[in-house]
Amino acid sequence: MDLGLKGRKAIVCASSRGLGRGCAIALADEGVDLVINGRNPEATNATAEELRARGVAVTVVLGDVSDPAIQEELVSACPSPDILVNNNAGPPLRDFRELDREAILAGVTQNMATPIEMIQKVIDGMSDRGFGRIVNITSMSVYQPILGLDLSSGARAGLTSFLAGIARSVAGKNVTINNILPGKFDTDRINANFEFAARKSGKTIDEIRETQSKAIPAGRLGSPDEFGRTCAFLCSVHAGYFTGQNVKLDGGLFPSAF
Repeated sequence: MDLGLKGRKAIVCASSRGLGRGCAIALADEGVDLVINGRNPEATNATAEELRARGVAVTVVLGDVSDPAIQEELVSACPSPDILVNNNAGPPLRDFRELDREAILAGVTQNMATPIEMIQKVIDGMSDRGFGRIVNITSMSVYQPILGLDLSSGARAGLTSFLAGIARSVAGKNVTINNILPGKFDTDRINANFEFAARKSGKTIDEIRETQSKAIPAGRLGSPDEFGRTCAFLCSVHAGYFTGQNVKLDGGLFPSAF
C-alpha cells in the first residue's frame, strides 16, 4: 500500500534507538524527510546514516527532548512538519515510596508535559496547511498498570486524557492525534526491566525473557520494525478518519474484548 507520504516532513522525538528508531525507519521507507533526536551522539548519528541510505534527508538534533531549548531546535530544523511522533524515555522501575517530589515532577515532565509542549508548537501550522499526523508513543501500562512503573503509567494516562478533546477539535482540519500503546517489545528499555526482575527474583535474564514471552499470546516480544509500520500507517493519507484513539499493540497480552 502506498501511504501517500513521499516528500512529507516529520519530527521523530527520541528516535536514535528502540521504538522511536523503528518509527523513523518506517517513515523513511515511505519517502519522508526526517528530523531525528537522541541524547547519545554515536547512536543518533548511526541511525541518521542508516536513514539517509534510504534516500531521504535527515537532520540530527542532539539532546533531551524535555529541554525547551532542544524543542525549539527541533522545530527550527523542521518549521512546517506534516508529522510529529512524540516519544521519550520513561522513569526507571522504582517503588513509589522512593519517589520524592523532584522525581515525580520529572516523570510528569518527561511523559506528559513534553509531548504537549511539542504539540503546541506544531498543531496550528498543521491545521492551516490542512494536513497533520501526530502519534504519541505511550504504553500499555495506561490500561494495565505495572507495579514499579506507576509514575510512567500515571503521566502517560494523563497525556491520553489531556489530548482526547484536542484530537477532536482539529479533526475537521485533517489533523489527527493518536496514541500507540506498546506492550512488550524487544528494546533496551525492556531488557533493563528484565535485569531488574532478575535481580529481584534470583532468576537469570534469559529465564525472565522466556517466561514473559510465553505469557504473550503471540508467543514472542514485538519488534521495533512492526511497531514502526503501525506508526507509519497512522501517519498516512489513509488514516484521516482515525483520531483520538489508543492503539493497543501487545501481541494480545491485554485480555479484553474492548
